[in-house]
Amino acid sequence: MQISDAGLKAIMVFEGSKNRAYRDSAGLWTIGVGHLIRRDEPHLLTARLTDQEVLDLLRADVKTAEAAVNRLVRVPLTQGQFDALVSFTFNLGAGALAGSTLLKRVNAGRLDDVPAELRKWVRAGGKVVRGLVNRREAEAAMWLGRYPVAPS
Repeated sequence: MQISDAGLKAIMVFEGSKNRAYRDSAGLWTIGVGHLIRRDEPHLLTARLTDQEVLDLLRADVKTAEAAVNRLVRVPLTQGQFDALVSFTFNLGAGALAGSTLLKRVNAGRLDDVPAELRKWVRAGGKVVRGLVNRREAEAAMWLGRYPVAPS
C-alpha cells in the first residue's frame, strides 16, 4: 500500500511545512516537511521550494514509513488505517512501531483497540505534549476513516 494524498496532507499539517531551509530544534538544517538536508543536497540550503516540490520531497521521505508499515503489519488494512500508521511511523520511526503494543493489537486483529493505543504516544521528555495529543487524536480519526484534512 501507499499513503493517500489526504494522508500526506495530514502529515504536512502535523509536521508543518517550510519552503526555505531552517534549523530544527536539534540545530540541523531542514526544509519542507521535516526533511533533513543531507551533505549531497547543499543546494537546498539556499533554495525556495514550491509547494509541489515540498510535497514531492515528502512523498520521497515517507517511503521509509510506508515500507515499515507494509513489512510489519500482517493483516489487511483500510486506506485510513494505513495512513494513520504511516503518519505514526513517520513521526516516531519504524522501531517505535515494531516494538509497540499498538502493532501487536493490529496484527492480532484487535483493530478496535488501535485508537486507544495511538493515544498513549503523547509524551516527549516524559511530559505530555499538546501537539502530540492533537496528532494522535487526528491519527485515531484517520484510523476510523475520518481525515483531519479534507482531500482535494
